[in-house]
Amino acid sequence: MTLRNRREDFFWSVFGAAVVAYALIPVAWIVSLSLKRPADLNDRRFFPSPVTFDNYRAIFADAQFPAALWNSFGIALIATALSIVLALFAAYAVVRLDFPGKKLVLGGVLAVSMFPPVSLIGPLFNLWRTVGLYDTWAGLIIPYMTFTLPLAIWTLSAFFRELPWDLDKAARIDGATPFQAFVHIIVPLAAPGVFTAAILVFIFAWNDFLFATSLTSTNAARTVPAAIAFFTGSSQFEQPTGSIAAASVVVTLPVVVIVLLFQKRIVAGLTAGAVKG
Repeated sequence: MTLRNRREDFFWSVFGAAVVAYALIPVAWIVSLSLKRPADLNDRRFFPSPVTFDNYRAIFADAQFPAALWNSFGIALIATALSIVLALFAAYAVVRLDFPGKKLVLGGVLAVSMFPPVSLIGPLFNLWRTVGLYDTWAGLIIPYMTFTLPLAIWTLSAFFRELPWDLDKAARIDGATPFQAFVHIIVPLAAPGVFTAAILVFIFAWNDFLFATSLTSTNAARTVPAAIAFFTGSSQFEQPTGSIAAASVVVTLPVVVIVLLFQKRIVAGLTAGAVKG
């Protein structure tokens, strides 16, 4: 290895360590706050002393947080399942079939995925209150699918393009209908892509704050990111900083675990089709 290569490796190592530290220090600070007593929150010490789990006990003792956690899991899972099922058929049609307006469909999918969500809040608020979807699970699942469906279609389309289509043709020659060939041949082959798309969609729905804050008003449908914003202290003289930090740690853990376990699949899903045209 030449001196120049060693310098480049050293530079990228230092740069990578700085980026990781920049990203993790706020997270570590939130964890520290969640383990402090209310009286120690302003002691300006990074490490809590003594360590207490009172903030975690407090958020689970509050009826608002368990309900919000249940809403987050249920809404994110349903939005993910519906988006993946619909995206499977849409991506298959886009990749496998030739029909007029195919490029227009792909362009429309990309345009919808880039649409600013904040522009939909006002019309959706009025519409949902009129049709009775305000503060319901369906009232959040539908707008989530507006943005998660294009993401799933793009991800699955990239995987479908890499499949050996001779197997599909062989299944049809053996007498399988197009739907049977799709279900029994194509979908199992695309399972890694389906799993990757599901992870990305779930994380998007899990992290949403804008729709959850604007389209809910009670524990019936309010998710954790929105519920945290409504935390209050036990009295007007107590700041809910410790409870907010503890809730932030709890809501972040599932996403961190998913990313750490499936980081290779997530990177593959985000970069699929980046090299091949």
